[in-house]
Amino acid sequence: MADEPDPFAAARRSLPVRIWRLLIGAPRSLSDARLFHRLSLVPFLAWVGLGADGLSSSAYGPEEAFRTLGEHAYLAVALAGAMVTTVLVISAAYSRIIEEFPHGGGGYVVSTKLLGPRAGVVSGAALLVDYVLTVTVSIAAAGDALFSFAPAGWHAAKLPLEVALILGLSTLNLRGVRESVLALAPIFLVFIATHALLIGGGLLLRAPELPATAREIGSGFRDGYALLGGAGLFALLVHAFSLGGGTYTGIEAVSNGVPIMREPRVPTAQRTMVYMAASLAFTATGLLLSYLLWKTAHVPGQTLNASLVQQVVVATPFGAGALGQGFAWITLFSEGALLVVAAQAGFLDGPRVLANMASDSWLPRRFAALSDRLTTRNGILLIGGAALVALLYTRGDVRTLVVMYSINVFLTFSLSMLSMLRAWLGRRGSRPAALVRNRLALFGTGLVLCATVLAITVFEKFEQGGWLTLAVTGATVGLCFVVRRHYRRVGAALSALYAQLADLPDEPDRAQRRADALARGLDPSAPTAAVLVASYGGLGVHTTYGILRGFPGHFRNIVFVSVGVIDSGAFKGEHAVEALRAETEAMLERYVELARGLGIAATQRHAIGTDAVEEAEKLCLEVTREFPHTTVFAGKVIFERERWYQRVLHNETAFAIQKRLQFAGQTMVILPAKLTAQAWS
Repeated sequence: MADEPDPFAAARRSLPVRIWRLLIGAPRSLSDARLFHRLSLVPFLAWVGLGADGLSSSAYGPEEAFRTLGEHAYLAVALAGAMVTTVLVISAAYSRIIEEFPHGGGGYVVSTKLLGPRAGVVSGAALLVDYVLTVTVSIAAAGDALFSFAPAGWHAAKLPLEVALILGLSTLNLRGVRESVLALAPIFLVFIATHALLIGGGLLLRAPELPATAREIGSGFRDGYALLGGAGLFALLVHAFSLGGGTYTGIEAVSNGVPIMREPRVPTAQRTMVYMAASLAFTATGLLLSYLLWKTAHVPGQTLNASLVQQVVVATPFGAGALGQGFAWITLFSEGALLVVAAQAGFLDGPRVLANMASDSWLPRRFAALSDRLTTRNGILLIGGAALVALLYTRGDVRTLVVMYSINVFLTFSLSMLSMLRAWLGRRGSRPAALVRNRLALFGTGLVLCATVLAITVFEKFEQGGWLTLAVTGATVGLCFVVRRHYRRVGAALSALYAQLADLPDEPDRAQRRADALARGLDPSAPTAAVLVASYGGLGVHTTYGILRGFPGHFRNIVFVSVGVIDSGAFKGEHAVEALRAETEAMLERYVELARGLGIAATQRHAIGTDAVEEAEKLCLEVTREFPHTTVFAGKVIFERERWYQRVLHNETAFAIQKRLQFAGQTMVILPAKLTAQAWS
């Protein structure tokens, strides 16, 4: 029997499966000791995968701010100073957050730990919407950049191309994090090189005119002060600064992506943050000052960056030739391509936030599951699908998307800054006074900056997309509370069910029965019950008692079977697999002791994997070969009046395993744990 063919081998070799494996890749082996090392990112690759989100915002953030200034373009100098300051303050704050949360310091984790679960779920919901919009706005802006020089007749293909890009990125990310980042690294490097040349060359070419430009700026300030007054100028500056908030939107991605960093994670993440802050500050402020020096104006159908590239290239000796035009095309192509790379942050961090919230029961728990490629497949598919909906709803309008995007980014920023400010206020007296003052100044300044941008953006752009962001985020928060309430009610009902079943014999009698069971030992030729359990609790105990009561005196052995599922919560480091194995073994030993206390010889079998159904099928078939007269049992929560959402919130693992085992010729019985409407309402 040991050489029996696998009944599902043919299905696994079917054409759809082979195509899927070609696109996604073969399953990863959890027995590979260097697995975590091979999946993690060094600072440069982390800069590519996560920093690209921040750097790419220079394609639309500075443009939005500069266009808001209108005829008061001279304020771009002050705006550039504000941009540099903001980038440095927020980056420094998140670098400190990384120290505080070395396993991942995104807004959801920070707010949950320091402000409480309610603030955490608001931050988490905002992040989820934000990461969907990260994908959408990056792809839409990429389309604008790529079609800036395209003939007008081609523009009808822009939206279909953007749809195809989202689908392609979703597929690429299903293969794995490192693979997707490595594939996109060359684009990132070309962007850095071309934009460094564009900004540096643009500033050098205008260097002889700097004195005249300085006089114009001074004259503009005097005229503006006479026309608007000091308060009016400041209000216009703050308004432009706030509406250019898209410039800073990718900074949090690094702190949220710490779990995928190479060890030592904290220094790796902080080095990545330095790379991103420096590159973003240089690029954003360099472009803003270049718009001012070159007097770049908006041209319908073109981005400001496209207009700037044309101006700079024409002013060079190569402007009219193929070399100059080739540079212009490569620069704009790299910008559009980098925006595609920037959408990676949504696919890298969005599913991680989904998984963290699912592990805390705010969202369906299936979002914490990993695929056999060790990616959060369900989260990737959800983020990609939602991004497509947002793209089609807005028709790829970048200005609308940036407003929607910025609101949730700065809501999360504000909550994170408030969390850390509160934490350090509570540390006065227990930490060095100078350190406390520095941290309070840093997080206080960050809170003021972020809250200001948030308030002005909501107020100014409420009717241009702000209301929709707030509505979707509020609905997501409401959904999270509904999901968690459901899980808590079901958990309480199962606990009550367990309490009703806790009628073990008295301790002396239980000890004697345990001794008898041990003395009798396992009999492989006797009827055996294989019991599938996921954790020690009401459902597993109820199933065990149900077997003994439903088949009194029939079974001589019980084998408890469990699959330790590596999900995003368990996938934390190089020792995660062994830690999960030890935890699974300890849980199963509790069931073994329970059965022996009831006088039944018992043992356990377990496996570690990402697919509970496939691993459970293999384990059960192994048990049936060891114990030929085996009947497999599993428990399943059954609701008195089942609703569609209960099938979403509670998986159908038991039925999926039963179907596979029955096809293999093995009997499996599902025992219901009935929850009446009154029991769990």
